[in-house]
Amino acid sequence: MVRFSASQAVTIAVPTQPRSIEDYLSEPERLVHALSDPQQVEKMGPNLFRRRVRSIKFLSFVIQPVCDIEIWLESEAVRLRSDRCQVEGYEAFNQKFSMSMQGYLVSQVSETGKKTLRGQANLVVTVDLPQAMKLTPKPLLERTGNSLLNGILITLKQRLMRKLITDYSAWAKTPPSLSSLP
Repeated sequence: MVRFSASQAVTIAVPTQPRSIEDYLSEPERLVHALSDPQQVEKMGPNLFRRRVRSIKFLSFVIQPVCDIEIWLESEAVRLRSDRCQVEGYEAFNQKFSMSMQGYLVSQVSETGKKTLRGQANLVVTVDLPQAMKLTPKPLLERTGNSLLNGILITLKQRLMRKLITDYSAWAKTPPSLSSLP
């Protein structure tokens, strides 16, 4: 078994709006749509979403992960967890593969009185590689896998930083009865 991991932190300045960022974050679907293209997301329950991740190329393999993401509020923080992930088209591989992602976002007020969102995401993948790949030096595999996971988290971070505040600003200017997602 080989273990890959990555972690990314984020701090986002929150503009002053007529409605609070905390109220915005209490709608889990908004956060999922800030992290993902809405066409890649299927709502499975009030706080559970299935996301089709863009195809990933790892060495000679192209994989299409599908992950279930749970989002909930806990002690004024938004928590995110995904520990159910399958790779489409590789059923035998799924028995040798596990993925876990955990993250949070919390609203804070800085010393200057400005509101920010601070968060972190941690991603871990454990996989039993096919026999042919076991000949690849382990340090090369780990570097490649860790770099791939870090790239995934950087992409999520950039998307979150770009889309969350844009969506929040539009949502905050809309009367509460009109601001729900379609």
